[in-house]
Amino acid sequence: MAAFVDRVVVHVAAGNGGHGVSSIHREKFKPLGGPDGGNGGDGGDVVLEVDPSVHTLLDFHHRPHQKADNGRPGEGSNRHGGKGEDRVLRVPAGTVVSTPDGRVIADLVGAGTRVVLAKGGRGGLGNAALANARRKAPGFALLGEPGEAFDAVIELKSIADVGLVGFPSAGKSSLIAAMSSARPKIADYPFTTLVPNLGVIRSGDTVYTMADVPGLIPGASTGKGLGVQFLRHVERCAVLVHVVDMATMEPGRDPESDIEALEHELAEYGGDELDLVGRLRIAVLNKIDVPDARELVDLVRAGLEERGLAVHPVSAATGEGLREFGFALAAAVEEHRASLPAMEPARVTVTPKAVDDSGFTVERDTEFDTGGFIVHGVRPERWVRQTDFSNDEAVGFLADRLNRLGVEEALAKAGAVTGDAVTIGGVTFDWVPSLPAGTLSAEEAAGLGGRGTDSRIDAPHRVRAEERLAAKRARRVPYELSEPGWTEEDLP
Repeated sequence: MAAFVDRVVVHVAAGNGGHGVSSIHREKFKPLGGPDGGNGGDGGDVVLEVDPSVHTLLDFHHRPHQKADNGRPGEGSNRHGGKGEDRVLRVPAGTVVSTPDGRVIADLVGAGTRVVLAKGGRGGLGNAALANARRKAPGFALLGEPGEAFDAVIELKSIADVGLVGFPSAGKSSLIAAMSSARPKIADYPFTTLVPNLGVIRSGDTVYTMADVPGLIPGASTGKGLGVQFLRHVERCAVLVHVVDMATMEPGRDPESDIEALEHELAEYGGDELDLVGRLRIAVLNKIDVPDARELVDLVRAGLEERGLAVHPVSAATGEGLREFGFALAAAVEEHRASLPAMEPARVTVTPKAVDDSGFTVERDTEFDTGGFIVHGVRPERWVRQTDFSNDEAVGFLADRLNRLGVEEALAKAGAVTGDAVTIGGVTFDWVPSLPAGTLSAEEAAGLGGRGTDSRIDAPHRVRAEERLAAKRARRVPYELSEPGWTEEDLP
């Protein structure tokens, strides 16, 4: 018999994006073929999907590391890398995914429900995609982004309309076997059932599901026995039924004390938010086929009815009282379903970007005594991850992107000076303001020469506007001074 596992910790890792490639088209008689490096493929996602044929989390117990495929790198001749294959994890209905600190990520209900648990990294652009009018032949490409990776807690909470709760050996599994087609293992074990059983029952025109929760004992809500592990299976039940063992011979046990102990454990576990005690509406007096047990029914009925419980004497062995009990459950389930709000189609909410939202923030870094800053933002951090810092031209391209986004201006307003430590996406730079983006061509900007180089990286000072103007006038002098009657003072 396969083990039942309803809580696992899984380390999920999405695929990394493939790197873009830097390549130049080479062909006979075509010395200037241009860039033809392809883009890298996106990494695969880790996806959770509800599968009705899956009833346990046993697969993840044996294989706690789940990783999607990486994207393929790009190649020359404009060949793009393939996307990594997604890793689809099939889980039972009622699965709840959360972080180790308790933050709920997803609650999966309904066959076919899918959710992306970990997003794959983007593939990097090749140099063909980076070429433009100013940078006709980039000597670099962008790196692929790493995929998301973290630990996720996956819990199974059974989806059942009716939950049977009670002490061990009260006959909960026997009731499910007698009222449905489920065939759980039944015997007079000296211990509780280790696996929640689920059965489908039809009473008249109403079809509902019933689950038996493994036996609860005093102290279950605090971790005694197996209570905490299985109390989660009653959270989704609309109606809770207390199965009372009328034929128990254990000393100190009677129906009144059993119900009091059960209500205490439900109240301690659920608190005010779940109100599990309020769902305890029916008491089943089981095993009335035993002569001594039948005599106790009239003695305990009045006390249970005073608690607001509907009392149904039944015998799972002979079937006595099960028909009336089934119709009572159907009425309670229908009442609950009628009280639920009507289903509405999902609405798409569009939140416009704020006018003053620059997409990043700048804050002081307290780790540096001499002054430091941290830049937070989706785009700046992604650009840093995509940059190959062994390529000076790629570093210059990053500086241009950050400048266009307004990061340099924001740093200057925050009080940053040349040489301050600036951290973006976990990478720390010594801040040196760069050239304004787009002011010069790739060949003219600070002497950009060979592919993969950028002399701005080692420039001793920032090129000022007056220096660029002087260089522009110097280039125009040989031509414009040839005009008769013109002097250098006549130049604009």
